[in-house]
Amino acid sequence: MDISRLMFREGLMEGERILVTGGGTGLGKEMADAFLKLGAEVHICGRRQSKLDEAARELGERHGGKIVGHACDIRDPDAIHDMVDAIWDHGALTGVVNNAAGNFISRTEDLSVNGFNAISDIVFRGSFYVTLDVGKRLIEEGRKASFLSILTTWIWNGGPFVVPSAMSKAGLNAMTQSLAVEWGRYGLRFNAIAPGLFPTDGMSARLSPGGGGGNSHDDMNPMGRHGEMHEIANLAVFLMGPGAAWVNGQTIAIDGGGFQAHGGTFYAALKDMGDEQWEAMRAMIKGTNAKDKAERST
Repeated sequence: MDISRLMFREGLMEGERILVTGGGTGLGKEMADAFLKLGAEVHICGRRQSKLDEAARELGERHGGKIVGHACDIRDPDAIHDMVDAIWDHGALTGVVNNAAGNFISRTEDLSVNGFNAISDIVFRGSFYVTLDVGKRLIEEGRKASFLSILTTWIWNGGPFVVPSAMSKAGLNAMTQSLAVEWGRYGLRFNAIAPGLFPTDGMSARLSPGGGGGNSHDDMNPMGRHGEMHEIANLAVFLMGPGAAWVNGQTIAIDGGGFQAHGGTFYAALKDMGDEQWEAMRAMIKGTNAKDKAERST
């Protein structure tokens, strides 16, 4: 990310302590980068300690400040509790970004229960577990904080061929609106971002394996391009920063108008694919998953 394109003054987030789930790669890393640059103490979590250490080292060398990586599988409430205990030993969090996610392209009739759970356990349950653990501590201690969830525009119109993700993200949107009201009285804010196409390695490997998935290509977007990382980082900083203290219960799309133009879904590109094409796509996704599993074990 080109940090020079952040739109906020230096030191804006001094005194903030923010946890970014899935913060070692992709959009999570980009947001962590921005928070750290603007003076926040940043904690990132994910399942691969080596990837977290690499990201923390890179961002720390770039900006200074404090950034800490925590290996944590957010599908496990006990692991979350232990991680948050370790963070709380040095002070309370002032913000959480629910960014950790999983997704892959599939016809729904080809899904297994395990395939569904692989997505819903991270996106839906894991994000709630993190929110609940941190939120209960903040309420007990009478502290204010901000929560931000990274969703998609599928929350409004569904996601054909990515049904587990669409269902899970829609659930987080409901959580955002519900807790904004229920926990607003405690000084806790809840907002969400619904990004359009922001290309990352993880997105390409599972949503467009071999370059064949998705219809949100640049030439289909009203603005003729995909999103740039500094743009989502700027929006995240705004929603998590002190200038948005009365923004609560909102989900903001950042997609160049793609949702209005073509629904932001994969339907048009994938509806006519045959069995052989789907089998080839499944094989590529399985290869990516096996590679990731091997990296987690090293």
